[in-house]
Amino acid sequence: MNIKYRVTLVDDERAQLAALVVGGKGAFRRLKRAQILLAADKGSSDEEIARNVAVGTSTVYRTKQRFVEEGLESALSEAPRPGAARKLRVADESMLAALACAKPPAGRARWTLQLLADEMVRLTVHDSISDETIRRRLDEFQIKPWQEKMLCIPKVDSEFVARMEDVLGLYAEPADENRPVVCFDETPRQLIGEARVPVRAEPGKRRRFDYEYVRNGTANVFMFVDVNRPWRHAKVTNRRTCLDFAECMRDLVDEHYPHAERIRVVLDNLSAHSAAALYQRFSPAEARRILDRLEFHFTPKHASWLNMVEIEIGVMVRQCLNRRIAERTTLVAEIDSWERRRNAEGACIDWMFTIERAREKLGRSYPRPTCAVAKLSA
Repeated sequence: MNIKYRVTLVDDERAQLAALVVGGKGAFRRLKRAQILLAADKGSSDEEIARNVAVGTSTVYRTKQRFVEEGLESALSEAPRPGAARKLRVADESMLAALACAKPPAGRARWTLQLLADEMVRLTVHDSISDETIRRRLDEFQIKPWQEKMLCIPKVDSEFVARMEDVLGLYAEPADENRPVVCFDETPRQLIGEARVPVRAEPGKRRRFDYEYVRNGTANVFMFVDVNRPWRHAKVTNRRTCLDFAECMRDLVDEHYPHAERIRVVLDNLSAHSAAALYQRFSPAEARRILDRLEFHFTPKHASWLNMVEIEIGVMVRQCLNRRIAERTTLVAEIDSWERRRNAEGACIDWMFTIERAREKLGRSYPRPTCAVAKLSA
């Protein structure tokens, strides 16, 4: 037993190390050192500790030495390691960060590691810079110029706020059977068949299918979701035109909510989502009859995420449609089965974004009210 460096922990240190080991969170080597110190505190020999913790006796010796000479935190942490000096200076690294965020050279869609290395050689005094050096510096800055993400930035003006709070106000209202709130949207789907018969899964082998496929056209899925009860309905159509939208609204009034006085429908700003669509599909009297029982509430532009049905469509795609479906009849049957099961489970959407939360999160972007200044005549 190495008695030159004897480990004696106080209660606080022992509790800290025990919590670190039991929690299992942290760097692997840090956990190993904590185990070494706890075992040494109990009087175990270096050989026993090395065998039980699965480390070398030299590691046990160095850990005990650093604890005795430098303290607990030093014993748990990594010691500075020798190595070559950083090739890029601070000014060079700042230049690299700015370059990676700038527009790539003419004729290139995006920066690559090699392009950045060549450009840094041209702009600095270095004769050569490796791709790995560029990669490490970019990783430190968390810059990935070869990646990009599409997003849609809404303009938070008075119209945006008014529509957002209108929708959020509907979600916050207590349930009313005579005035239900229904979210509505659609999603296009491709009908894709197999060019070759897939090979089924077997023990030790995954299911295999050919990368080639047969495109059999497209379909559309309209989705209804009740905000206050566990009900959703998906309707498969060939298209998503104004006529299809009008028929969905008639179904909503006559089939799904025949006894409701007024149905409040939350939907996005697609051109087909309009009262005019019903006049294109039905006679004026029929269109008026349907519209008298509907009340449209539109989400703000570029803010369809405020429509609760988007969540349900995502669930449907993940659970049911994330595969190749070749025929429309199969698509209808599969969606019907998914819908019945989900309704039977009583699945609901727990919406947590409220008007108060919106004002807290987007308060700085809210438009500032203007006060009219009365001019007094002389």
